[in-house]
Amino acid sequence: MILLRNIKQILTLSGVHQKDGRHLDLHDLSVINEGAIIFAGQTIKWVGQERDLPANGIYDKVIDLQGAILTPELVDSHTHLVFAGDRASEYAMKLNGVDYQEIAKSGGGILASMKATRLASEEELLALGRQRIQKAIAQGIGTIEIKSGYGLDYQSEKKISEVISKLKTEFTPQVQIINTYMAAHAVPKDFKNADEYLDQVVLPLMEELAQKKIIDIVDIFHEVGYFDKSHVERVFKKAYSLKLGLKTHADEFNDNSGGELAALYNALSSDHLLCAGPHSIKALAQSSTVATLLPGTGFFLGKPQAPARALIDAGAKVAIASDYNPGSCHFHQLLFLAFLAAPNYKMNQAHTWAAITYNAAHALGLKNQGAIVPGFKARFSVFQAPSVDHISYHWGDNLSKPHELAKLLE
Repeated sequence: MILLRNIKQILTLSGVHQKDGRHLDLHDLSVINEGAIIFAGQTIKWVGQERDLPANGIYDKVIDLQGAILTPELVDSHTHLVFAGDRASEYAMKLNGVDYQEIAKSGGGILASMKATRLASEEELLALGRQRIQKAIAQGIGTIEIKSGYGLDYQSEKKISEVISKLKTEFTPQVQIINTYMAAHAVPKDFKNADEYLDQVVLPLMEELAQKKIIDIVDIFHEVGYFDKSHVERVFKKAYSLKLGLKTHADEFNDNSGGELAALYNALSSDHLLCAGPHSIKALAQSSTVATLLPGTGFFLGKPQAPARALIDAGAKVAIASDYNPGSCHFHQLLFLAFLAAPNYKMNQAHTWAAITYNAAHALGLKNQGAIVPGFKARFSVFQAPSVDHISYHWGDNLSKPHELAKLLE
């Protein structure tokens, strides 16, 4: 067993866990002052004030955290970080008033990233992925979802999913990587329509990758001009048959009742939701499907933000993720983004911390992490700060100290 001691504050979120991430108030932060934690293997055995440590404990290792702040591990539940090329010129176009969909019609957008990613070798994509994951680690993130979706043909999507799989193996156990298959990101011009693309690429490759146990979750861009309800249902039914988790990009540019459809199919999450209407909000609140908000995308595109407060008040489980990608949110600092968005979303401290830990873990099907309670995974983020409050107050500063705990646990 390992004992972590001399912890100034432990943000346990035990109240968040008891409420399943919904209808949260400040008491649900469940902060322990002058705390300690006992864990064995990957499982938390005890957490409390150091003065209440069980008597006569025998430990394989005792680690003094020297007054650090410990939180549940930060989880970025929505990224597209395996890609090549950049779209800096497109961002300048956006700033100058050109709409995202106009850029896509002129050959930019997802299809521009597709061209660069298809040309990149596996080794080049691995190197780029490593660099981006290391940046996330430095920010205190320990669980990352990575999507495919910038290959958009059989071999290129296979290449990206295999790159993610190799990164997953390489970074385990320091980082948990969830491999999400999103070949249904856009319909490339090589195909007559979405159904032909699903038949020739998305569905057969999903089966191949699932049989090889490479992918964990399947995602699809449910949006006008991309994939409609019938396409989502086809992809979901295939994923179900292969025992894969489900997600959607939904209601980003229009209210397509995408959140409602995701909830109907018990998807792990429905993401974006910038234009989510009453039907989606009600359905998500009454389901286990997490409403994952991506504030960076709204900021990047200059669009109104998702109806976070309406989702929270209705009782939905709300997560926040970075949506790190080359075109609509080239930004990876999750903690900074969450606390930048919090006052705009009218989220209190408990909502915000749950959104990047407990609820974010549930958006990936990880039901045994996101709070520091006995029985949960011993996965933590470490910060050097006077208090938990200072972490959110200094959202422009990186107070994370992930490498120090990693070295001590070696």
